[in-house]
Amino acid sequence: MLALQSLQFSLEPVDNSRLANLCGHFDSHLKFIEQQLGVTISNRAEHFKIDGQDADLAVARQLLENLYHETQSQVLDKESIHLSIRELQQPQQSAQKTPHVPKRSTSDAGTIKTGRGIVKPRGEHQYLYIKRMLEHDINFGLGPAGTGKTYLAVACAIQALQEQKVRRLILTRPAVEAGENLGFLPGDLSQKIDPYLRPLYDALYDMMGFEKVMRLIERNVIEVAPLAFMRGRSLNDAFIILDEAQNTTAAQMKMFLTRIGFGSKAIVTGDMTQIDLPAHIPSGLKHAVHVLQKVKGISFTHFTSEDVVRHPLVQRIVNAYDKFEKDAPPN
Repeated sequence: MLALQSLQFSLEPVDNSRLANLCGHFDSHLKFIEQQLGVTISNRAEHFKIDGQDADLAVARQLLENLYHETQSQVLDKESIHLSIRELQQPQQSAQKTPHVPKRSTSDAGTIKTGRGIVKPRGEHQYLYIKRMLEHDINFGLGPAGTGKTYLAVACAIQALQEQKVRRLILTRPAVEAGENLGFLPGDLSQKIDPYLRPLYDALYDMMGFEKVMRLIERNVIEVAPLAFMRGRSLNDAFIILDEAQNTTAAQMKMFLTRIGFGSKAIVTGDMTQIDLPAHIPSGLKHAVHVLQKVKGISFTHFTSEDVVRHPLVQRIVNAYDKFEKDAPPN
């Protein structure tokens, strides 16, 4: 068994309110970090001591220094701490597998400015995703739930609108869910459709605020609609996001991609492991990836379970399902 090592350091400038933010109520943040990194942390004011395995000490110190820097502008919570840990623990071998991934500096962080703050990429895939969305007119974000595909796309859309690079935002998704049917839901057509579009509304409210979003919807600057409503339209000077694209048919995907007009940008997001279409209908997302892979001007960003930025259990759940599906005997 390896002997435990100790590391002592101080955080500056000394600021009691920032230190309280870092440590959390009754040191809850420090306890969470201890649990995640397998170290023991003690402190007296700005003086910190970390006990643990040698390899974990540098990570823990870097994490505490990064989080203390963030306390200048935000109130820390477990989610933001978890994301910072994930960013520090990003496997080094991923850079070896993808040598084309550019190294980021602190001044080139790929941040996105929205109405209610700044959205920062977590990990190289998110950074690449943002970079490609800025550079290409059509982008595909592919991967499991919780990797930030839709959230970052909405953030880029809001920034483009605020900078007047586009005149409106259009967010759409197919009204298809596992084992459910619109006809069985109560209400008129609008009330039936709204639940399927709720994740898009949530992202907008989070970044712009409820009242501002509703004003922009009333002025038709923001439009949230089911995919079927896109047919026959030509969309110029718009930022268009197609979410849950794994549930489109090939015909629907072609219809959507051919709506793109001058000055417009389209983002297509989806998880090809969560297709809810009937078994005999092939996914339009799978078909598009195969057909468009080598088309110039279209980018594809593939996320993995390592990019999951939700609760730590989400990554383990995704990995467990992947392993089960790989090990399951063929039908």
